[in-house]
Amino acid sequence: MIKWLFVIGIGESGLAELSPIAHSLIEQATLFFGGHRHLAMLPAADRRDRIPWKSPLRESIEEILAHRGQAVCVLASGDPMCYGIGVTLSQQIPLAEMIILPAPSTFSLACARLGWSLAAVETLSLCNRPAALLSAVIYPGAKVLVLSEDRQTPAIVAHLLSENGYGQSFITVLEHLGGAKERLISGRAAAWNTLEFAESLADLNAIAIECLADPGTLPRSRLPGLPDSAYHHDGQLTKREVRAITLSTLNPTPGALLWDVGAGCGSIAIEWMRSHARCRAIAIEQNTQRLQYIADNASTLGVPNLKIVAGEAPKMIENLPQPNTIFIGGGLTADNLLETCWNALPVGGRLVANAVTVESEQKLLQWQAKVGGELIRIAISRAEPVGKFLGWKAIAPVTQWIAVK
Repeated sequence: MIKWLFVIGIGESGLAELSPIAHSLIEQATLFFGGHRHLAMLPAADRRDRIPWKSPLRESIEEILAHRGQAVCVLASGDPMCYGIGVTLSQQIPLAEMIILPAPSTFSLACARLGWSLAAVETLSLCNRPAALLSAVIYPGAKVLVLSEDRQTPAIVAHLLSENGYGQSFITVLEHLGGAKERLISGRAAAWNTLEFAESLADLNAIAIECLADPGTLPRSRLPGLPDSAYHHDGQLTKREVRAITLSTLNPTPGALLWDVGAGCGSIAIEWMRSHARCRAIAIEQNTQRLQYIADNASTLGVPNLKIVAGEAPKMIENLPQPNTIFIGGGLTADNLLETCWNALPVGGRLVANAVTVESEQKLLQWQAKVGGELIRIAISRAEPVGKFLGWKAIAPVTQWIAVK
């Protein structure tokens, strides 16, 4: 297989720091793709075609594929495989047709400046991504590195930190890392907008955060079982203890897709996605108010990429991407719901359903007799005031069915 696509990472100092191999590939290229900044690094006398990225990026990928077999060079920032164009291209083009030459990533350069261990740092890109993603990686003592969209991103990050009870966190903005214009600017999140330089930042920057919780701020664990108070809801909420048990039986794994059918306020799908950055979920709900709760909760709890489908199951789930796992938290008695969900699973796929009514429990008993699986009963009581004393108040017991296809 001929290697025709060259993806070359470039640092702030431009072509001068590239290796002889990179220079050789650039000399072989017949045309170039990249951002305006990178294409401008080529010599002015170079008459080969320079094609800047288009929006949506899909159009540029299609144009690259139209030149398959020619010597095409893509110029990128730092390490193209670190939240970069190399990842997107490798999903469309076999690696056997590509040569990828990285430069030091922004994260590597930032850790070198700050004396941080990259292995112990949370990393995130907010380039064309919602800032709410940051909420999933902040906790007391966390060190976080963020790729900025532009000069406005640090202020957005500072505001989000303050809203989440981390206003005392220490922010360092690192501009033009590795170049002659490199500059580091620091301040507290809560006071960021009062700093005189906050309006004069460069568009090309990264953000380092040392997370410090304000007094009284409770950390949000990535383990299942967030407090019920973490969610906006109308009562349709899988209670904390039952939720923790349910997530353990759902068994989230990186990259797996969950259907949360009858999602209520979205707590199961949200905690599935919080368990790992690569976990994916689709929440299906028909109630208009609850759909808004799901969207608000997903943003607040750091998983704004949760896909929300409005409508009634099973009608709304027939054309969704095939799931690895399905959770049914409501609507078990709907016609053909269990049949549709079971048929949608691949071999090895897992279905977990919770029932709180006699009628829905009967459905689970029928399906357990039909295809097997495990039935358990979850009974939880909480201590609550009874006059001057405490007494046990039972949460409605839940019958849970777990089956692997």
